[in-house]
Amino acid sequence: CFPEIEEPLYLVRNGPDGELSADPAALEVLSGIGQPVVVVAIAGPYRTGKSFLMNRLAQRRSGFPLGHTVQAQTKGIWMWCLPHPRRADTTLVLLDTEGLGDPNKGDSRNDAWIFALALLLSSTLVYNSSGTIDQQALENL
Repeated sequence: CFPEIEEPLYLVRNGPDGELSADPAALEVLSGIGQPVVVVAIAGPYRTGKSFLMNRLAQRRSGFPLGHTVQAQTKGIWMWCLPHPRRADTTLVLLDTEGLGDPNKGDSRNDAWIFALALLLSSTLVYNSSGTIDQQALENL
C-alpha cells in the first residue's frame, strides 16, 4: 500500500543547536509503506538546483521549496513519497538535502552527517554540482 502525501515532509531536522533528529510524522509515513521502495537522494553544494531537480524527478512544478535569492531554502533532509513512474506497486522516495558548504548557515559541522545519511538511506545518490567536476569537487566529495 502506498501512503499518499501531497507535499514533502521533513525527514531529518537540523536544529539550531546543531542536533539532527528524525521527524516522527515522516517515520510514520515510511513505516506505512507496504511495497518495494526506490530511494533517490540528492546532495551537493548549496544553491546548485537540487530542489528544482527533485521536483522535476517528481514530475511536478512545485513541492520541494525553491529559493529565488542566494538564501538557501532546504534545511536538513526532506522526503517525498510518490508512486514510482515506471514500476507498478513501487514507492519512489525522494530525499532532498541541505546544501553543503553554505557560509550563511554559520555551523557547517553537520554537512558530513547529512551527506552520509543521504548516501546510506538511498538506493541512488545524485551528487549535483555547478560547473565541471574538477579536482576540488572530488576533494569536497
